[in-house]
Amino acid sequence: MDKNKPVTLFIQCLVDSLYPQVGENMVQVFEKLDISVDIPLDQTCCGQPAFNSGYRREATTAAKRFIEIFENSDIIVCPSGSCVDMVKHQYPGLFKDGSLWQNRAKAVSAKIFELTQYIVDVLGVEDVGACFNGKVTYHDSCHLLRNLGVADQPRKLIANVRDIHLVEMKDAEKCCGFGGTFSVKYPDISTAILEEKVNNIIATGADAVIGCDISCLMNIQGMLSRRNSSIKALHIAQILAEFRPDK
Repeated sequence: MDKNKPVTLFIQCLVDSLYPQVGENMVQVFEKLDISVDIPLDQTCCGQPAFNSGYRREATTAAKRFIEIFENSDIIVCPSGSCVDMVKHQYPGLFKDGSLWQNRAKAVSAKIFELTQYIVDVLGVEDVGACFNGKVTYHDSCHLLRNLGVADQPRKLIANVRDIHLVEMKDAEKCCGFGGTFSVKYPDISTAILEEKVNNIIATGADAVIGCDISCLMNIQGMLSRRNSSIKALHIAQILAEFRPDK
C-alpha cells in the first residue's frame, strides 16, 4: 500500500454530531504527517445501529450508500473501531455470496482502518510529535480490541507523547457498558458495568482516560461528571493533535 496516498476520512456519527473537534484533530494529525485528506460531505451512518438491532434491510441500505461514496477512495480512516469493524467484517455478510454488491463490499472492507491502526501498522509511525502534561490511563473498546485486534497501537502512540505518564487501569480490556443500543435496552446492566469501569479509572489517579471510540468515552465521561470527578475522557486524536514545539 502506498503510504503517500491521500486518506479519505469516514467521520463517525457521534463525532460528526457531538464531538466535531475529534474530526478536526484527525485532520491536524494527518497534516502534520504530510498526508492530504478528503472528507466526503455526503457521508452518513455506516448502518451499525440498525444492524446491531436486527434491522438488516435498513443496515444493507446504509451499507450500499457507504460503498457508493467510499469505493473510489484509496484508503479510508475512521476514529471509531466499532464503525470500522462494521464495514470490514459485517458488510460482506449483508449481501448474497458472489454477488456484485458483496464483491464491492469486500473491496471497501479491505481498505478501511481505525486511526491508530493506520498510523502505526500502515504508516509505521509511533511518534507524531505530541505533548501532553499529565497522567493518563487507557480504555480498550470492545470492537477495536476483539474484532480488529488493536491494543498495542494506541499505547505505542501514547508512550511517545512527551510529558505523558501512562498508568494501566485494572481490567482495561473490559467493556464500559455502552454497547450502543445495549445501554438503552439494558440500562441497569449497562450502569453496573460502567460503575466498575469508572471505579478502575479513578483508582489510577489519572488526569484523563484515553480511548479510540468516542461512544465509550461519552458513556464514561457521563458517569465521571455525575460523580463530580475532574478526570477527562479524551479521544486519542485529541492527544495526538497537541503538538510539541520541536516537531
